[in-house]
This record gives sequence, C-alpha cells and structure tokens, in this order.
Amino acid sequence: MAADSIGPLPSVRRLAHRENLRDSVANALRAAVISGELKPGEVYSAPTLGARFGVSATPVREAMLDLVREGLVISLRNKGFRVTDVSDEDLDNLAALRQLIEPPTIRDVVPAIPAQDYPRLRQLAEDIVTAAEAGDLIAYIEADRVFHVTLLAYSGNQKLVDVVSDLRSQTRLLGLTPLVESGRLVPSATEHHELLDLVEAGDGEGAEQLMRRHIGHVRGLWARSS
Repeated sequence: MAADSIGPLPSVRRLAHRENLRDSVANALRAAVISGELKPGEVYSAPTLGARFGVSATPVREAMLDLVREGLVISLRNKGFRVTDVSDEDLDNLAALRQLIEPPTIRDVVPAIPAQDYPRLRQLAEDIVTAAEAGDLIAYIEADRVFHVTLLAYSGNQKLVDVVSDLRSQTRLLGLTPLVESGRLVPSATEHHELLDLVEAGDGEGAEQLMRRHIGHVRGLWARSS
C-alpha cells in the first residue's frame, strides 16, 4: 500500500547544518521508521519523501539505500521502499542485548567523563527534552541517539558504540505517539538529566540502574502503540 499522504517532516532542515545532507536525511528517516511515523508494511516513494523533507529525491534515495542495508526498508523496483516490520521476539532480543551492553558500560565510563564536558552533555540532554516538548518524534529519537552514543564513546570502544547504534536502529518505539498525546513524553525525556545527575555525582552504580530502567521502557512504556 502506498503511503504518500504523510505530513511534513521538518527535522531534517534543523539537522542539516550539523551533518552532510545524506547523513541528516538518513538519520531523520531512520528515526521516522523507529517512531512509526513511517509505518511498517507501507511503501514510500523517494520523490514524495523528498517533498516532505524539503530536499530533492536524490539524497532521500541514497539515504534509503543505507536503510535497506540496515534492514529497515526493502527496495521495490519502480515503486519505492517498503518499511519492514519487526516481531515482538526480535524486539525482546534487541532490548536484551542492549541491557547486556549499555548499563555496565555507562557505569564504567562515569569516572572517565571530564567535568568540562558536563555542559555539552547537559545540552544534548536538553535537546531531547526540547524535542519532546515540541512533540517532534524524529528530532526526539535523533537527539536521544546522539546523547547515548556520546556517553558510550567515553568507553574508547568504537566497535561497542557501532553495535549499540545498530541495535537502536533496529528497534521500534510505536508508543511514543500516545505519550506525546498524553503529555507523558516530557517527563520520560527528563530521565536523561537524571542520568547526568548521577554521572556528575560519580555514582556509577546508580547510573547503571537508571540505564537498565531506561532501556526497559523500550519494551514497555515506549513500545505500546495504544
């Protein structure tokens, strides 16, 4: 089923000044898939998505090929791209892997984060809250990704960061739209500031536990579409 009636997706224009166009479009499309703004099973054409993003079809088509390689969409000759679905079992397995990797890594990086980096990290956390307040799920998911991979990068292990980035891109957070509508996404977004409170206090164990609870939302509060 074609899905060319989607509304504007303005987040790309805000991201483009920080990244090259293809990367900014790919990140926004990825976030749209994760949030369910691009719906599983539906087909989207590059020209239509380009019009919604305010860019030409070329960077959209190039970005979609990145998402094809990641398994998020399937290319359909002369039609466009169909968003893939993910089973509950797969989502459970993705969350379980993240639980194995991210919480202990956050605990371990707490002493490695220099005090002079806290203002930058606070701004990244605030970007998440700002997107939640605006109800902009694409910006929310992208800001959340940047925040978490930035923290994980203090481990000095780029392979770990790449693995977590891939796990995050494979998940689905279809419950975010109801959270926006009910006004509950903003309190959820403030967890990132709570995490930084623990990091600044040097509480690695507390940061680990909060991260476990945070990832738990992926298969709980943030996953339910109704």
